[in-house]
Amino acid sequence: MGRKNKKQHIVIEKIKILDTAHKGKSIAKLDNRVIIVDNGVPGDICDISIYKKRRKYWQATIIKFHKYSDIRVDAKCEHFGVCGGCKWQNMNYQSQLKFKEREVINNLERIAKVKTNGYKKILANKETYYYRNKLEFTFSNKRWLSKKEIESNNEIKDRNACGFHIPGMFNKVVDINECHLQKEPSNKIRLSIKKFATENKLSFFDINEHKGLIRNLLIRSSSKENLMVLVQFYENQKDNINLLMQHIKDNFPEITSLLYTINQKANNTIYDQKLICFHGDDYIQEELDGLIFNIGAKSFFQTNSEQAKTLYRQTKILAKIKKTDVIYDLYTGTGTIAQYVAKDSKMVIGIDSVEEGIELAKINAKQNKINNCKFYTGDMKEIFTADFILKNGKPNVIIADPPRDGMHKKVIEQILKIKPKRIVYVSCNSATQARDIQLMNKYYVTKVIQPIDMFPQTHHVENIVVLEKL
Repeated sequence: MGRKNKKQHIVIEKIKILDTAHKGKSIAKLDNRVIIVDNGVPGDICDISIYKKRRKYWQATIIKFHKYSDIRVDAKCEHFGVCGGCKWQNMNYQSQLKFKEREVINNLERIAKVKTNGYKKILANKETYYYRNKLEFTFSNKRWLSKKEIESNNEIKDRNACGFHIPGMFNKVVDINECHLQKEPSNKIRLSIKKFATENKLSFFDINEHKGLIRNLLIRSSSKENLMVLVQFYENQKDNINLLMQHIKDNFPEITSLLYTINQKANNTIYDQKLICFHGDDYIQEELDGLIFNIGAKSFFQTNSEQAKTLYRQTKILAKIKKTDVIYDLYTGTGTIAQYVAKDSKMVIGIDSVEEGIELAKINAKQNKINNCKFYTGDMKEIFTADFILKNGKPNVIIADPPRDGMHKKVIEQILKIKPKRIVYVSCNSATQARDIQLMNKYYVTKVIQPIDMFPQTHHVENIVVLEKL
C-alpha cells in the first residue's frame, strides 16, 4: 500500500478519507496511524503523499483520486486549496452543517464533560457565499508562486500581490483575483488599488525586510449601503499616500468612510494606531432589528450581519430576562447584545477592552434611546472585580461573548463567586468554550446548546450554551 515517490515522500495508495479534522482538514488512518490530509472530503478514496511525520500523526496531501466522495462538490473559487480561507468549499453545505454540529457536541462531551441532551439543531445561513461584511487583505512584494510558475524556470518579474496569507506562512501572500465572501465592490476596490499602485510604481510591503509603502487593506460594508475602506501604509510617503487615497475617493464614490493609517509596528494590528479620515465619516452604520449601530475600523462587530440578527435574537430568547434583572454583557464590543436585551431588563452593564468600541457603544445606546446601559473599558480580568460588582450591582444573568481564546481563569473565578442564576456563553470556538464550561460544572448545569452557522464554506461555527445554577 505504501511506496516512495521521486522526492522520497511516502505514498499511500487507495486510502479512504474517514472524517473531518481540526482547522478544516480531513483524517485518514493506516493501521493505527492517524494521517491529517489537506483538502480531503470524507468518503474520498485517493493516493496521498506524506510530507511531514510527527510523533502522534502524519500530514499528507492528495496526489490522485480513485473515487470522489458523494458529498464532494466543485469549489467555486479559483484560489481554493491555496488561499486557505474557505477550506470546505469542496463539500456540500448540508454536510458542512452536519460536521459542525458534531464538532460542537464532541467538544462539549469530551472537554466540558457535560450532557448534550439540551442540543438544538444548527441554524443554517441563508447565503452560502457573499455573506461577510468585513475582509482584510495584505500587500506584498513577494507573492506566492504557483507550482507551475516555479517549474517553468522562467524569470517572474511581477511579484506584487494583494490577497491573503498562505496558511502557516506569515511572509507568503497569494494574489487574489476574485473572492466570493464579500459582495461587490470589494473585489473591484482591491483590484483597482493594486493596478493603480503598480502603474504608479508605488512600493508594496516587504514583510521580511519591513519596508515599502502599501501594507494592508480593510473593506467593511453594511446592509445600510455604507462602505468603509482603510488602507495601512508603512512608509510615510505623504505625496504617494495622497495620490492613492485620492484615486480611491475619485473612483469609488460609494465609499462613505475612507481612512488610512501609517503603521510601522512589526504587526498590522490597528488598535493602538492613529486613524486618519481622508473622506466621509470615521464610522459606518448597521441596522439590526430596528437598532442602529455605529461601527468604527477598530470595533468588533459580527462579520455576518444577517446571521448576527439570528445570533442576537437567540441570545435574547435563551437568556430568559425579566424586567427586574441586572445583566452583565462581558466582551460587549460595540454594545450590540447589551442593547438587544436592554428593553427587557432593569440594567445592562457592558465591558470591553477596546476603548473605541465602548465609546461607540455609548453613542449607539444614545441614538437608540436606550438609557439603562452602562459601558466600561478595561482588561476583563482586571476590571471585573468585587468592587466593580459592588458599584454596579450583582448580575442575575451574565452574557459572555469572548474572543476565540475564551475567558481568562480570573474572570471565571469571579463569575463563580457571584453565581448568577444564568450564564449565556456565546463563542466562535466551541473547544475553548467547552474548556471554560468544564470549570463551572460544579455549580452549573448545561441546559441549552444552540449552534449557529455564520461562516459557510469554513469549519468555523458560532455556538450558544445556556448554563443554569444548580
